[in-house]
Amino acid sequence: MGLSLARAALWVRRWERQQQRYAIDREERFTVVADAVEKVTADQARPLVLDLGCGPGSLAARLAGRLPGAEIVAVDKDPVLLALGQAHHATAARFVEVPVGAAGWTRALGLDRPLDAAVSATALHCLAPDALRRAYRDLAALLRPGGVLVNSDRFRSPRGDRAAEVAAQVGLRRAERQRAAGREDWASWWAAAAADPELSDPFAARRARHTPHSVHNGLPLSHHVRLLRRAGFRHAAAVWQFGEDAVLVAVR
Repeated sequence: MGLSLARAALWVRRWERQQQRYAIDREERFTVVADAVEKVTADQARPLVLDLGCGPGSLAARLAGRLPGAEIVAVDKDPVLLALGQAHHATAARFVEVPVGAAGWTRALGLDRPLDAAVSATALHCLAPDALRRAYRDLAALLRPGGVLVNSDRFRSPRGDRAAEVAAQVGLRRAERQRAAGREDWASWWAAAAADPELSDPFAARRARHTPHSVHNGLPLSHHVRLLRRAGFRHAAAVWQFGEDAVLVAVR
């Protein structure tokens, strides 16, 4: 049984709702990412944008709406999320299955010119430190001079930084106030999706590829900034932040 457009739309809508449990001001963050990309690509007729850890295409779809002339390549390692994205957001991006930061991962992207921007939303914190360093080095090589990496994510507070710990608590409380009662969580979404016969093939592929979702790598924002500068980015700084959630912009 194949995945119908209607069924894909249902699961993507449920994904969007459950993700709001975990990302403070999620829509605002997507808008900030789009603002940054729009600024950097203003003089490009057909900007090339790479979405890292794209899931079912939430950020890619919003970027396609803001930048209708852009070519967006969306990458993820999860066959289930990619199947949903390919069905529901087929016109927004070209979807590619590859683990970001794996050895040789950029060969699968099929890029024909330098990137103008790379973006990510709540995904790079899942990369192990070695994979993250490799991803940053590879992205620095793929981006044109003046291109940007815009990463919206949750960054851990530095150990022993009391002010950062207070900020994290403020962010946690805000997230709790925004959380709607009865909204399903990550685990319940996956359990429900796994029981859908129309997703049986992507779930079989997921099991065959052994792609469990990783835990947070624990790296603070300052560590990401150091890694980016060592990788070849000239500037790196947060342009939006609330608690441990931030949008980090790095300029090649």
